[in-house]
Amino acid sequence: MSKITLKDLAPGKKGKVSRVKGSGAIRRRLVEMGVSPGCEVTVERYAPLGDPVEIKLRGAHISLRKTEAEMVELEEE
Repeated sequence: MSKITLKDLAPGKKGKVSRVKGSGAIRRRLVEMGVSPGCEVTVERYAPLGDPVEIKLRGAHISLRKTEAEMVELEEE
């Protein structure tokens, strides 16, 4: 397995969250949305201009900005 960020994951690919970088309100927002270590994430699609990215985790679909997706480190499966 290789470590990448959520921003680098291609649509349809899955990964497991290994770390949420950053601090303060942005990190807290990600954790409150369920982005936490050990959680499986699937990239559903990118917007036409590449921002935001729609992901599926814990049965929910959420959208993240590229800057937020870059803060989530994954182990690609």
